[in-house]
Amino acid sequence: MFVDMPEADLVAYRSSQTVPEHFDEFWRRTLQEARDAASAPALTLVDSGLTTIDTYDVTFSGYAGQPVRAWLRVPAGAQGPLPAVVEYIGYGGGRGHLHENLMWASAGFAHLLMDTRGQGAGWATGDTPDPDGTGPQIAGMMTRGIDSTDTYYYRRVFTDAVRALETARELEITDAARTVITGGSQGGGIAIAVAGLVPDVAAAAPYVPFLCDFPRATVITDNDPYKEIGRYLAVHRDKVASVHEVLSYFDGVNFARRAVAPTLFSASLMDPTCPPSTIYGAFNEWRGPKRMSLWQYNGHEGGGPLDRQYALEFFRDVLG
Repeated sequence: MFVDMPEADLVAYRSSQTVPEHFDEFWRRTLQEARDAASAPALTLVDSGLTTIDTYDVTFSGYAGQPVRAWLRVPAGAQGPLPAVVEYIGYGGGRGHLHENLMWASAGFAHLLMDTRGQGAGWATGDTPDPDGTGPQIAGMMTRGIDSTDTYYYRRVFTDAVRALETARELEITDAARTVITGGSQGGGIAIAVAGLVPDVAAAAPYVPFLCDFPRATVITDNDPYKEIGRYLAVHRDKVASVHEVLSYFDGVNFARRAVAPTLFSASLMDPTCPPSTIYGAFNEWRGPKRMSLWQYNGHEGGGPLDRQYALEFFRDVLG
């Protein structure tokens, strides 16, 4: 069933989220510290047994210079420069097995798939630890370090994600000017953050994105992962204001207000995990050219394979 606003109201909806005073300075400082601590990425060719795709095991420098894993897949024997896709992963998943996620390289792109630190035990394997978890938290990642912007989990993840894009752009096989970003659910929310932090990214395709419009998302769904925050605040009753202040630094709505790249979103009217109004909260603030795929009879699976097909068509159109 429909779980949220009708389509006409979604188009007109505006989030109540506000931009904190030190938002831009916080992210400038965080990213500069990561860049200052970075070392050159390490790429190792893996014998996958595939004849059409070359796969590299990648380690690059993320938050505070910490090592982050990724897979890089390219068409076999490609010399470049290739258009590149940097992809971010949904909640609970990691970069997975080397034989998974073959579409982008099969379509002629260099494809960097970033591992998500501290995740990778829910539905796809991961290989990157998160050494900085601090303080009491609800099971999951949403409240890890949530007492401070400096310690909050997604500070590290979003920084990793920006550094993944920067790493992809620096590779000899890629064309920096034709590097795009995508991801679904958590991966979509990460892509929105990166688009706000790196305005010259060529294009973005977040589908059914998570991590958007926290003031609304945390009170209109009982589904995890947003409910992790609700359970935390049900115990830490005196921290509602301070937690939402922290979350405002990590909200897709505020990143969308800074994003100018062409974008293709998707949302579903029957999605109880990422209700469509939360997604439109970010989409309606996006400053660049934008399109929405709205799925009427779907939940959090969104358009499934069609989201990826449409993203491929969208990127080819934008990149020429």
